[in-house]
Amino acid sequence: MYCSKCGGMVPEGTSFCSACGQPVASAVAPVAGVPVTAPSTSVAMPQYTASIPQPQMLYAGFWLRFVAAIIDGLVLAVPGGFLLFLLFASALPSLIHGADPMTIALTFLPRFMLFGLIVLVGGWLYWALMESSAWQATLGKKALGLYVTDLAGNRATFGRTSGRFFAGRGIGSVPYLGGLYFLISCIMAGLTAKKQALHDMIASCLVLRKA
Repeated sequence: MYCSKCGGMVPEGTSFCSACGQPVASAVAPVAGVPVTAPSTSVAMPQYTASIPQPQMLYAGFWLRFVAAIIDGLVLAVPGGFLLFLLFASALPSLIHGADPMTIALTFLPRFMLFGLIVLVGGWLYWALMESSAWQATLGKKALGLYVTDLAGNRATFGRTSGRFFAGRGIGSVPYLGGLYFLISCIMAGLTAKKQALHDMIASCLVLRKA
């Protein structure tokens, strides 16, 4: 028999070619002009796909969110109180010598409206910018290890967090209807499976907590 690699003579019963060391699978006679190849001895190895475990989402409950909202309220109360003082202190000199009710109304009503507008815009920018930032949280949420994401657990965009704000505190500030709406939204944060308030569902957001 002949070696399938070098074509050398290999005695019967020999496992390896003495010339090149090739394992002898079977006797192969060399044919002129035709290369001699050994039978394939490769074995297909099974392919394994490593599964990457997905991080578990820990939903923030009602009381954690409630405490975070109190902290945020205190944070915003400081500049809000200072602004309120400035607006109404500027009107006092015109009322020192007395004024009729119409003058008082015309003096303070525009200031009330301006103050309300500043509070609304300031609150929107505070919540929307902070929750769409790298922190993904306001100061109150950050202090308690909470953060806001979209439904896939990714960082929410400014547009999404803006929608979340106006669907919550925005509608909640509407006279008569807003109080009931905000109460229902808060109750849902404690009862739904993913601890979503109504404004979270509208904006497709989640409020999560760190482990």
